[in-house]
Amino acid sequence: MLSPEIIKKIKKVHIKTGRMVNTVMAGQYRSIFRGEGIEFEEVREYSPGDDVKSIDWKVSARMGKSFIKRYREEREQVVMLLVDMSASGHFGTSESIKRETAAEIAAILAFNAIRNNDKAGAILFTDQVERYIPPKKGSAHVWRLIREIFTFQPEHTGTDIEAAVDFLARVCRKRTVAFLVSDFLTERFDRRATLRIRSAARRHELISVLVSDPGEFRLPEGGIVALKDLETGVLRYLDAGNRATRDRFQSDRQAVHDRILQTHKAMDMDCIEMPTDGDSADALVRYFRYRERRRR
Repeated sequence: MLSPEIIKKIKKVHIKTGRMVNTVMAGQYRSIFRGEGIEFEEVREYSPGDDVKSIDWKVSARMGKSFIKRYREEREQVVMLLVDMSASGHFGTSESIKRETAAEIAAILAFNAIRNNDKAGAILFTDQVERYIPPKKGSAHVWRLIREIFTFQPEHTGTDIEAAVDFLARVCRKRTVAFLVSDFLTERFDRRATLRIRSAARRHELISVLVSDPGEFRLPEGGIVALKDLETGVLRYLDAGNRATRDRFQSDRQAVHDRILQTHKAMDMDCIEMPTDGDSADALVRYFRYRERRRR
């Protein structure tokens, strides 16, 4: 049974994101992530009534009689949401923790997909893939995705992005629009992992959403602060009353954030920055507009 508080949060995200998609983002998603339009189906002999513009003159010349090329409209796209469910997602110093921000981002993307007759699915991962929700259509399916992200209790605490991307490659054989939603706080985001991610990005439309919280970049002023790594359980103490300690902490944390962005740049892969105190819809709208300008 879900607690009234969780139900209230899920309903709020469901209603809010549905409204955003129908107003702020109307048409933008489709213009950016539309398919190639048509797929080649077959070459067959010309029949009276066929459009002469469809004649394949090379094949016709080789065979000594008229043949036409047939195409069919491309089927709907699949949008996969790879959502980091590791323990660091429970951190938050604003109105939302990182996992709730991830849920809102996922809901907006899923609503966009389904509104445009695409399918949406999800891969929930920690240091292994813990749940796979196959792509489906319909608003009821969006509700399920939001509920799963809010309420799923993973068995593990760590993060392995490579495992999630490898799983995507196994379950999605055809080109897919995939959003990787994570804080990327993992030692496994190394050269080997980036090579696998880059390989997946060549096969699929893979886009990262970097979720962060303002409290990760600063220490409170004054007192001895206990910092616990939620994924490893390692505990350390820092003297937040010392300005040099606070400045060093902020500098180190900013360097980690910048390194994540630089790694994405090196992979030639888009990365949307999403702080927990920001506006999810605004961040996505800005990205959609950027993609549209770049495409032109």
